[in-house]
Amino acid sequence: MYTETSPAPPATRAPQPVFALPCGMELRPWREADAPVLVEAYADPGIRHWNRPEPESPESAAARVRRWGLRWEAGEAAVWALAEPGPAPAVGLVGLGDIDVSGSSAEFLYWLLPRGRGRGATVQGVRAVSRWAFDDLGLHRLRICHSVANPASCAVAVRAGFPLEGTMRGALHHADGWHDEHLHARLATDPEPA
Repeated sequence: MYTETSPAPPATRAPQPVFALPCGMELRPWREADAPVLVEAYADPGIRHWNRPEPESPESAAARVRRWGLRWEAGEAAVWALAEPGPAPAVGLVGLGDIDVSGSSAEFLYWLLPRGRGRGATVQGVRAVSRWAFDDLGLHRLRICHSVANPASCAVAVRAGFPLEGTMRGALHHADGWHDEHLHARLATDPEPA
């Protein structure tokens, strides 16, 4: 985490990049016009259960989008909207939170609304952001943590080249109680996933 005296990494001093994905979708910065998508995501039972988002109103969602922009500028997080190219609204999110340049690590977060599923977009997004984090930010280790009861998230992690390292017992509290979590990680020195 950065302090007021720590400069943001050079990669986050530039405009946030856009990544074209093989499935035809793209990762792009969030726009305030995407705020209704955050409201919709909170209403989706699966996204709400596994990601534990805060309840969103149109106003709070727009404020969240603005905070993501500020966190980009500070080098604390890098959060992208997953969308069709052009003016289309977002259908998902892929990002890195807890960017720690001194510790050379960060943690992934991702979700996808049902209408965006089935094209491999989340896996492709995680791969694109991983390459950017290793090449442009110079990070060494990226991690993905998810409930062991969430096989879809586990599949994304494995397909994106993040092998399972172990299980953290009682690590995350969801609405239905404490969940064990899988820990997946990828190092900058690991080979590219097939």
